[in-house]
Amino acid sequence: MDTDVLIVGAGPTGLTAANELLLAGASTVLADRLPQRSALSRAGGMQSRTVEALDQRGLLEPMLAAGDHPVGTSHFVGIPLPADGASRPRLPWRSVPQVVLEGFFEDHLAAQGLHVRRDHELVALTQDGDAVTATFANGRTARARYLIAADGGHSTVRSLLKAEFPGRAGTATTVAADVRLSGTEDLGTHHRAEDGTWAAVFPLGTDDRGRPLRRLALGGPGRSVPRDVPITEEEIRTGLRAVFGERVQLLELCHARRITNAARQVAQYRHGRVFLAGDAAHVHLPLGAQGMNTGMQDAFNLGWKLGAAVRGWASEGLLDSYHTERHLAGALVLRNVQAQSLLMDWAGTGDPEVTAARQLFAELAELPEVRRRLGEVMAGMATRYPMPDAGPHPLLGGPAPDLDLGPARLHELLRSGRGVLLDPQGTLAEAVAPWSDRVDRTTGRGAATEPMLVRPDGYVCWVGTPEALRPSLARWFGAPTSG
Repeated sequence: MDTDVLIVGAGPTGLTAANELLLAGASTVLADRLPQRSALSRAGGMQSRTVEALDQRGLLEPMLAAGDHPVGTSHFVGIPLPADGASRPRLPWRSVPQVVLEGFFEDHLAAQGLHVRRDHELVALTQDGDAVTATFANGRTARARYLIAADGGHSTVRSLLKAEFPGRAGTATTVAADVRLSGTEDLGTHHRAEDGTWAAVFPLGTDDRGRPLRRLALGGPGRSVPRDVPITEEEIRTGLRAVFGERVQLLELCHARRITNAARQVAQYRHGRVFLAGDAAHVHLPLGAQGMNTGMQDAFNLGWKLGAAVRGWASEGLLDSYHTERHLAGALVLRNVQAQSLLMDWAGTGDPEVTAARQLFAELAELPEVRRRLGEVMAGMATRYPMPDAGPHPLLGGPAPDLDLGPARLHELLRSGRGVLLDPQGTLAEAVAPWSDRVDRTTGRGAATEPMLVRPDGYVCWVGTPEALRPSLARWFGAPTSG
């Protein structure tokens, strides 16, 4: 099992990372402790930014064609947000259950010869100056140049590393269930009863018989019980009656679990040759499916950088930039989740001060500028990475716009997993030539825009300042091959 990169954990984060590494030309082993894929849809929504990233890899259309994935709207503290502005109406939020996403990715990777190695529970981990050695409970070992820990909120890798995981332990629980319901026509999403009991209902597409599924979350006063207490159909029905009366009825309880409001983030995403990603790096309430989406964005950020290191052209500091960029992004997600938890009165305290703050926030959220900003945050479009060698510009550090370049869109050019230099005036051929094995250049004469350099993960790392182009190329794409 010797390989360039070993990934521990075959959830959305690990599967995304595996795909990125294959695209970058790195040999990869993907191991998971479970004997088979979980049937529980832990997340049910895909942010616009993640949808864009899949489109940039040519995976969006095949995934959407494989099932019923309706367009949805994101929310902040239960307030629906418009799908305009930076959330890109061409690629809106989609309802894609985690179990469906995992199945699609597993099939896609298997078609390329990469199969998940199941029943591989990690029990030991060591690293030296050259590689990481992992030992599994079944007696097998793997030696890899790098290891990605994508093994969830109770990460074994994180424990073996003794990595600092500061934050807050869970103080309350609520129910998250995949269900079939009746009476959901024109129901809306978020509902609260006078006694503080609340319910949130989201579409999950359809089951294998074409029947609509819903994700149901229930919480409120007296509904926080230990996580190991079984969830019964009667508990679900009681909560539905408290919020909806007899209008909404439970037809089938498919899967259920209790979740907590724990909020933690590792102090360091990189530990030598080991990189923490997804829930192994950050845990929080699953509001807006941000956990799954943030983990997948961790993988998009890390995959091409490890590929560069494996192939020998990574610049000094490139791998360290993973922590710099994604720790900041994760911290901002934790901040918005904790703010939403408070304003939604997730624990059902009924505190009048919380109610007053929520009412005032709802009024502010009616302002167009506020709604646009919240829409960017919940669409995953608000992330801005620091770009040290480039001057200030509104596009720098953010997701690249999907420009129509005539014969192709900018996102389509990223499907090779290489960088892209947009050169509308056709004056930068000589400057980028020494990086032509890593960066594709296009004139894009159909696009009225400034020159732009886009990293393989779809983020803009240089815009229009000629003297900063070569330093930016060197920082993100390594030493030139000539000149």
